[in-house]
Amino acid sequence: MRLTLPNEMHEKPRRRVRPLLAGVLTLSLTVAGAPLAMAQDVPDEAPLSESTQASVAQAAPGLAEARELTAESAKAFLDEFFADPTTDPYYTGASVAIIKDGEVLAESGYGLADAEQEAAVDPQETLFRVASVSKTFTAVAIMQLVEQGLIELGGDIRDYLPELEFDNTTGMPVTVADLLLHLSGLEVRDPKPTDLHPDLDRVVEIEDVVMSRMPDVVREPGSAYMYDNFGYQMLGLIVQEVSGERFEDYVQTHIFEPLGMDSSTFVLTDQALEQLATGYDPAGNPLEPYAVTPTVMPEGGMLSTAGDMTRFMLAFLGEGELDGQRVLSEASVREMEQYRAYVHELLPDTTYGFEAPMQLPGAGSSDAIVTKAGDLIGFSSYLVLLPEEETGFFLTYNQQGVLRNLFYPAFMAAFFPEYAAPAALDDFTPQAAGELDKFTGYYADLRLRPFVTQLTPGEGDGTLTIADAFLGARQLQQVDDNLFVDELTGQFTGFRLDEMGEPTYMKEPYLNPLGYAVKGEAAAGFADVSADDPYAAFIHALQSLGYYPNDNEAMFGPEVAVSRAEYVQRLLAVSMVQPSASSELAFADLEGHPLAGYVQAAYELGMVQGSGDARFEPDRPVQRQEAAVMVWRLLQAQYPNELFADVALAGETAAWAEPAVRMMVALGLYGPEVELDGQGAADYRSRVAMNREQLAALLYRILTQPTDQIVAAQQSAQQAAPEADPGEAAPGEDAPGEAATSQDAPREAQEPATDGAPAEEQLQTPAEASPAAPASAGQGPDEQAPDAQDAA
Repeated sequence: MRLTLPNEMHEKPRRRVRPLLAGVLTLSLTVAGAPLAMAQDVPDEAPLSESTQASVAQAAPGLAEARELTAESAKAFLDEFFADPTTDPYYTGASVAIIKDGEVLAESGYGLADAEQEAAVDPQETLFRVASVSKTFTAVAIMQLVEQGLIELGGDIRDYLPELEFDNTTGMPVTVADLLLHLSGLEVRDPKPTDLHPDLDRVVEIEDVVMSRMPDVVREPGSAYMYDNFGYQMLGLIVQEVSGERFEDYVQTHIFEPLGMDSSTFVLTDQALEQLATGYDPAGNPLEPYAVTPTVMPEGGMLSTAGDMTRFMLAFLGEGELDGQRVLSEASVREMEQYRAYVHELLPDTTYGFEAPMQLPGAGSSDAIVTKAGDLIGFSSYLVLLPEEETGFFLTYNQQGVLRNLFYPAFMAAFFPEYAAPAALDDFTPQAAGELDKFTGYYADLRLRPFVTQLTPGEGDGTLTIADAFLGARQLQQVDDNLFVDELTGQFTGFRLDEMGEPTYMKEPYLNPLGYAVKGEAAAGFADVSADDPYAAFIHALQSLGYYPNDNEAMFGPEVAVSRAEYVQRLLAVSMVQPSASSELAFADLEGHPLAGYVQAAYELGMVQGSGDARFEPDRPVQRQEAAVMVWRLLQAQYPNELFADVALAGETAAWAEPAVRMMVALGLYGPEVELDGQGAADYRSRVAMNREQLAALLYRILTQPTDQIVAAQQSAQQAAPEADPGEAAPGEDAPGEAATSQDAPREAQEPATDGAPAEEQLQTPAEASPAAPASAGQGPDEQAPDAQDAA
């Protein structure tokens, strides 16, 4: 089923109205220790913290008296916003422009382009990496070629790139419009960590990257929204091939020069380097300049100033013309403003080159607004256009983060509060609890597969419980056939229904509002795993999510010991970490091993260190305490050992593994095999080899355990605990497991719910909003253990 027809105006639907291994996942998309949200939005990679969500909600209180947007009020608003101390942590320097009715109301710089040099931001001169805002300009280039009759929006991409080789068994072609709308159906191909690098002289062509990384089609083109950087890279190559000009030259000649965008470029020249603001990490540390791959990146490599972006906004809102120079026809502008896919009228997806604005509580996303956000290491941007109001703003800043998530609702509340007013939904009778069962199950993000959400029956008619690790469990109230509002912030979650009325995809506002999550298939089970097996629900959940084959005649081998290499592979696979391509292996005994690439990747992440004699022993069964240390290495910087010092252990655990095992017990990262004794001490069975059913329980917990919430509760409990009486046992001696049990970790969390779903308090996805980098090699506890059996 195609969501849109490429050359057809879309009729609006009738309105009845941090996984535990997010650190690893982030590293797979990271350079220099920050998320490589390459040409994507921050909500994709780092959903807002609860405190920030609260700030956003307060900034958009709903319908209020609007301030007239003038030069004076715009300047006052900007001065007030950037003077507010709550915005200070989110930028080092910022540049912003506001226009209305063809006039420039504000072009202002705040903070520093370079803190060390004390260089202030100049909105006319300071360049910023605008990242994914580049996509809008790539779309403009495509639309220009459409106007010339050189490209058809409904044309098969093979017509323009005949050398492409990829499989497509759907019977539906991938069209140019599909790429523009992020509906290609192509398997995800996000940038690699090495795509940002310090070699400013290296040249990598667009064509070489596209041809070497071309993915296959994995679902029907036009059927589902998945934010697609690679698709826009392909569009850049189409511009290049059809026009006969290099992409950067085409944009320079046909967009930048006619509009007088004199500083904007896709090429990091010496002049651009001089003008480029220094990027900063979230801690405020400066980042060295870097190049991107390909060297000219159509999906995210543009550099621009607020002043230049002002000229683009004036041209776009001026029906495609500025100062007598036309870059788009009026018809093309209208085409780019039109949303062509919706889950619900309140939840539009994309236009040609733009995406829906972030939701405002109770109001949803207005399809009268088009936006484009972008992020690269050290930089974030937001382009917002309100065509009906002839208004736009552009915000860019040199510290990747959520400043725009505060700015947008504050701007709308101040000047256009009608867009923040609660949606006027028609009367609707919520469905009975049983009728909503079709929505329950597991959903995995199409682009970021480890981002898992579970829906279970709610607390009454018309309600569902939705749970993930970012925000925990909360209630959804049904307000339309396929639309629910959450109790946390009043934002909407919608579902795409098939011809039979069954949900196939979900769109939610937190984990990844720029794309859909696909509903997992009903688990078929395995021939050797009975329905009442204590591990069945864990295994079946992973089967539903596609991590195990969904074949009820297949054998799972629940008691088969897991090898060290298999453990590493499974752990990295659930975090979307690809095997290393390095030809230099860290361990001599990996040569020729089928999982060598995964072990090497784990070594490069600091997750494994071997036995100290250049051997990894990939086929030796992994001890549970070894397995714990591998996870601990990824999280020890984020979760210090002292947090878990009071967790008491029973049984035998090697001294070098104790910090790791304590952490695993406190965070509830285990299955029914771990039990508490009468004193509350946990027997992790540390020296026993891990088997497949135990690994399934661990993988499930990795995908669903609310580790941040558990740690926050642990910290609160420790701060609230009275100082121990000298005559009393210290906390953790009488009942050292008490803190862990209070955070849903040990006994209460051992078994999934009887309906095959995990217990409600264990449903969240611990994808850390700000994951720490893993420990470097050599930082493990007592890593020089002489016994190879004790070395992870």
